[in-house]
Amino acid sequence: MPDWLQRLTTSLLERALPGMPPATHRYEVRRDLAVPMSDGVELLGDLFLPVEPAGSTAPTMLIRSPYGRTGLSTLLFARPFAERGFPVFVQSCRGTFGSGGVFTPMVNEREDGIDTVRWVREQPWCTGRLVTAGPSYLGFTQWAAAGYLQRDDPAAAPDALSLLVTMPDFGEFTWDNGAFGLRTALGWTQMVSAQERRGSVLRQVLGRRALRRGYDRLPANEADKLATGHTVHWYQDWLAHDSLADDYWRGQSHTAAVPAVTAPVSMITGWYDIFLPWQLRSYRALVEAGNPPQLTVGPWGHASPGLHRAAPAETIAFLRHHLMGEPNTREYPVHVYVTGAELWRDLPVWPPADAVEHDWLLGAGGRLVPPGGELPDPSGGPSRYTYDPADPTPAVGGPSLETGYLPGDNAEHERRPDVLTFTSPILREAVEVVGEPVATVSLGSNLEHTDLFVRLCDVHPDGRSMTVCDGIRRLGGRGTRDTDPVPDAEGVREVEVALWPTAHRFLPGHRLRLQVSSGAHPRYLRNPGGGEPPATARRLHRAHQEVHHDAGHRSRIALPTTSGRE
Repeated sequence: MPDWLQRLTTSLLERALPGMPPATHRYEVRRDLAVPMSDGVELLGDLFLPVEPAGSTAPTMLIRSPYGRTGLSTLLFARPFAERGFPVFVQSCRGTFGSGGVFTPMVNEREDGIDTVRWVREQPWCTGRLVTAGPSYLGFTQWAAAGYLQRDDPAAAPDALSLLVTMPDFGEFTWDNGAFGLRTALGWTQMVSAQERRGSVLRQVLGRRALRRGYDRLPANEADKLATGHTVHWYQDWLAHDSLADDYWRGQSHTAAVPAVTAPVSMITGWYDIFLPWQLRSYRALVEAGNPPQLTVGPWGHASPGLHRAAPAETIAFLRHHLMGEPNTREYPVHVYVTGAELWRDLPVWPPADAVEHDWLLGAGGRLVPPGGELPDPSGGPSRYTYDPADPTPAVGGPSLETGYLPGDNAEHERRPDVLTFTSPILREAVEVVGEPVATVSLGSNLEHTDLFVRLCDVHPDGRSMTVCDGIRRLGGRGTRDTDPVPDAEGVREVEVALWPTAHRFLPGHRLRLQVSSGAHPRYLRNPGGGEPPATARRLHRAHQEVHHDAGHRSRIALPTTSGRE
């Protein structure tokens, strides 16, 4: 890096880390250190070794990444941490950026991670305590090793973990309640397939048109060739293995090992992150195992600049407290941003202990009835719409890999005939929803194989209908571990859809709105409706849907609410 660019980035990092001045601006970088794996493959890494001031007690940091050693990992972790006394080892995952072997996402990270942790601990530059850090896939590599080391080789296990916007089982995300996450899966595949080619950033920008063509392609197993120019083996595998019970996905899941982690854990995520619900489930698993993490949830998406500005400072303060004996900078372990109210709230645990669920009922005429209210006369029958996979209901916003994500206005989208809306009266008092809403929809359909997409919106006085959170459930698919509901004598199924967690205040003068539809293309792969394998399905079947809301079918959404006290 040129001297002028290094000085500029150092200045920017110092502004992002107020009260945390560098211990040194002097560190050496040792490139392409080879780490032997158990199967004889060598993985390469770069060591950022500070010229430490006397008495430094900073631990050594390990970062394992498939994205190279000179990009975001270096900017966000290697340089700022090395300047604050942490030796940082950034390793390229198998088959990426000079490391040996073939890159197959998620498959080798357990064995490679365990081998690397043990190797780092044996190096003369290792300070004796080892921490792991990083976002997204870099967080997955932490989960892939930490719990197993704690169980089988506790002396080698990491002394702390810093987990940003991540989860331990990408299968759960890829097949979200049975629906294939097309937008992220194909977009990530295009990005990673081109990242080591000359002009990769320009290729990605120019490839957006090809990516859009891939989204619309049927059968779906031809989409990768459209988006990248060639068939990508892991994308084919993801589509072909449409059941989370397959050994393919079970072998990549590290959820069961999460409770084994006993080291201090810091988690940072955002309400609009692609991995949010699963990261919060990992948080709960650690709480229930007696190891409550430090948790921050902000108004961020996966690549939001605000998240990545906050992460280094939070991680440094966390490590200095737990491993270097400095005072804790936080009074409470949980720090969450309440959207709508636009304020931060500190809590002892998530979700708040005082959250109480209240049912809001879906009624005739598109009404959302508050707790204690009376349902309107259902004599007109159920609410109806038709989902046509040849013209799939589009996604409006939603968690994405792209930067700058903000909740979108759904007002125009809600005029579509394939989107039902149920709207509350104008609120006289604020309603603060904190936790994971669950919708129960009494669904009648002419198809066994269909999707149900539910979204909660905040309707502003000016008519904007802003996304709060949403969720999907595929019926008749194999990708979910839930069993399908059984139709009653009238052919109606009681379908539960867990919406993504939220902390949102609906202000007086606003209204709550619930959308019900059967797709969000291309965020999720459209359901063709015929029960064919998702990878090869071509034939499209219209779904004629009914949402029942009579006395015998109480369609509803359970909203966990708190008093919203400041």
